[in-house]
Amino acid sequence: MTAPDSLTEPTFSPAPGHTDDVLYAVTHRIGRVRLNRPRAINSLTGEMVTSMLAQLRAWADDDAVGAVFIDGAGEKGLCAGGDVRQVREAILAGKVEEAVGFWDVEYTLNGLIADYPKPYVAWMDGVVMGGGVGVSSHGSRRFVTERSKVAMPETIIGLFPDVGGLHLLSRAPGELGTHLALTGLPVTGADAVVLGLADELVDSGDKERVLADLAAELAGGDSPGGVTTPVDAAASELEAKRAWIDECYAGDDAATIIERLLAHPDPDAQAAGKIIGERSPHSVVVTLAGLRRARAMTLHEVLDQDRRLGRVFAKHPDFREGVRALLVDKDNDPRWADASVADVDPAQVAAAFGGEL
Repeated sequence: MTAPDSLTEPTFSPAPGHTDDVLYAVTHRIGRVRLNRPRAINSLTGEMVTSMLAQLRAWADDDAVGAVFIDGAGEKGLCAGGDVRQVREAILAGKVEEAVGFWDVEYTLNGLIADYPKPYVAWMDGVVMGGGVGVSSHGSRRFVTERSKVAMPETIIGLFPDVGGLHLLSRAPGELGTHLALTGLPVTGADAVVLGLADELVDSGDKERVLADLAAELAGGDSPGGVTTPVDAAASELEAKRAWIDECYAGDDAATIIERLLAHPDPDAQAAGKIIGERSPHSVVVTLAGLRRARAMTLHEVLDQDRRLGRVFAKHPDFREGVRALLVDKDNDPRWADASVADVDPAQVAAAFGGEL
């Protein structure tokens, strides 16, 4: 059996009793997941991750579904992350358990995706950040495009790269993952492949061909092939910076890293040092410590670490302040609790990890 040249767009609908901010369909044995908040670049809410967790669990035992394919509604991207404004509002209202409850369900979803018993295919076109990485980069086949902007930008808002992101970034070549984790800067699709956050770079117009290929594989027939654009290190803007990145980001001391970056002759290194110096000092120090710990941890151990850190950050003023400055008042002038990374109390950092560093 050969694959169809393209698949007819199915009729999507919400799961019964769940939000219509995430929609589902089954066609050609492909369980389709579509994040459906295009005006918010499909940012994840508690209702959305609860719906996805229930649907993916159901499909795992459904013989009519042979694989899962996730994409995002609209033209801007798959997902800009978790709806941190909603989380902040819950914390300000004294509902800390509600806030960390969202993260707990989200991290359970991330772990399910990583362990999914069927192919889980992610279409990582456009913006894919934070929680968007969590619902895509833990999958078994991950497509990026020339439009992809992939990032874990949590230090910008006084948080840390959660959703198992520290597990992914700790396994990137050299210190590339450290650079991404501390700066929060976005990277291209080619960069994402080099980093290990994605597998294949394709044209943004090739989604239907990817789906047809997947349908053919599930039908046991010939796949059309020819979709993938091979990516080598030379295509990655980030790989070209490996020399100064590996040199400057070595070690466990955030202050030393910033000093090396600012003193380096490469202007890009100096810019990175300035950027990290503007991030939440608490976030930078804890992120670096968590990233180093993640090197020796499984994904599920990192997700458990995320749960523990989530409670710490929910109570720390920098998260509330960072979201305010970037997304609520949008003045981009956060007033962090610490003046610099050198001022972050090591005992406070140790306590965040249960007293172990």
